[in-house]
Amino acid sequence: MPPMIRRPQPQPPAQPSPRDEHPMTMPIPFERPAPEPPSTPAEPAQAATTAPLGPTGRPMPVFPEPAPLTKHGGARVISMCNQKGGVGKTTTTINLGASLAELGRKVLLVDFDPQGSLSVGLGLNPHEMDLTIYNLLMQRDVTLDEVVVPSGIEGMDLLPSNIDLSAAEVQLVHEVAREQTLQRILAPALEHYDIILIDCQPSLGLLTVNALTASDGVIVPLECEYFALRGVALLKQTIDKVRERLNPRLEIDGVLGTMFDGRTLHSREVMERLVSAWGDTVFHTVIRRTVKFSDATVAGEPITSYASSSTGADAYRSLAKEVLTRWPAE
Repeated sequence: MPPMIRRPQPQPPAQPSPRDEHPMTMPIPFERPAPEPPSTPAEPAQAATTAPLGPTGRPMPVFPEPAPLTKHGGARVISMCNQKGGVGKTTTTINLGASLAELGRKVLLVDFDPQGSLSVGLGLNPHEMDLTIYNLLMQRDVTLDEVVVPSGIEGMDLLPSNIDLSAAEVQLVHEVAREQTLQRILAPALEHYDIILIDCQPSLGLLTVNALTASDGVIVPLECEYFALRGVALLKQTIDKVRERLNPRLEIDGVLGTMFDGRTLHSREVMERLVSAWGDTVFHTVIRRTVKFSDATVAGEPITSYASSSTGADAYRSLAKEVLTRWPAE
């Protein structure tokens, strides 16, 4: 027999639910927040690019190349001063002067030590000099141009000295305004040079007071050795007295650590104490021990020409840039 067909039964109308009658009461569908992008490592902080620590225990800055000069003159006078001998005053005077000359500065070196080490270090024979700075100090008829000699380095001249200068300290005692004698004889040179470096004798006598009176600033070479550190306080007292009584413009441009040997605990401790006592007055540049300095002295020329690629030459070139950054705008 044929299959039976079941008719669909009519469904009762759907009753509206309370939610349909009040749509505002319907639950708000939950939306998941968009996934955050994977975190990336933060950009390296500024400290990550901080300069490495130098031999003084402070970050070693990079000194910019100084701008070339459009004219020469208006010299800044700097004394290399320390009453202790053998700390690198003459070596610093020669090599800093040569490095400044490489940077286009016109430099005059003044040998104001009766030992004449600066003159000998530039190849001059002290016994063959007809005129020296002694003649300038004691004889009114001698002019600066008659005494100044070329140093062998382009842009750098020398005012030589020998043992005759030792007599000047005795003779100047009876002169009027004896502390201003060097300032008077250097006055004509100010308009021809950019920098005048005075190599002082290892004492705090009348010649050194003359140098400080004639100077705008002082650089104190200091051997990284305990006994050298002790004498700096006395030197500072002398500089303060000269500033107060004779030369109010005088200032300490910096303290330079010399003969530094980072392999020894003693050198590192002296440098730490030096920075602790003098702070930012201490130059970032440090002159390390090397036999090249002695060899250059025997050759009678700066280390910048004798061993141009040596660490000693690089150190004095860095010092020249650092010194220029500390001075007022030229």
